[in-house]
Amino acid sequence: MDQIIYGITHIEDIIMSIITWLGPWSYIVLFTSTFMETGLVIFPWLPGESLIFVTSTLAALPNTPLEIVPLAATFFVAAVCGDIVNYHIGKTLMKWSFFRRRIIGPNVQKAELFFNTHGGKAIIFGRFIPVIRTFVPLVAGTSKFNFKKFMLANLAGVSLWVAIASILGYFFGTIPFVKDHLSFVIISIALITMLPALVLWITKFIRRKIIDRNMQ
Repeated sequence: MDQIIYGITHIEDIIMSIITWLGPWSYIVLFTSTFMETGLVIFPWLPGESLIFVTSTLAALPNTPLEIVPLAATFFVAAVCGDIVNYHIGKTLMKWSFFRRRIIGPNVQKAELFFNTHGGKAIIFGRFIPVIRTFVPLVAGTSKFNFKKFMLANLAGVSLWVAIASILGYFFGTIPFVKDHLSFVIISIALITMLPALVLWITKFIRRKIIDRNMQ
């Protein structure tokens, strides 16, 4: 338990140690982590914007092997490629009759209708919500959302996501207060990005309760 608490409160020290040890190979590790978080459904728990923020902060410091431009490019390419893979995984799963009948079932039409109406916005804004961003490309693929439209929204969402997180990390991460409380800032970022999903869940829960009560 003490090790977990230490890890949470000293995230920047741990990442700095790993990056210093790996040197230029750090880019490959960061690419792999981001690609897995966005492209493989079983890894939604991996860090997203918090990782971009921390590494961008470290890139602003002297004597680090990271530079902000190749770092931002690494995250951008990894996220775009991850979303493309995730989209095609969803598209491929729809070819399996078991998945189509048992798991998706009647929700296919709802998903298709939703993406035809709000697809672009869902892809762009979903990019900023942990866990949700891992499943949006998958659902887009299962609902047969137009790939060209998906790519346009994907490029726009990833560009904003990487730009905002890297700029904030690079220019604000070295401010003395932020630097001294970096772990707290990272945890706050993670919690804030989860708020939209939490509000949506609470809204749906309340709405469901109201509907059930009216039906009684």
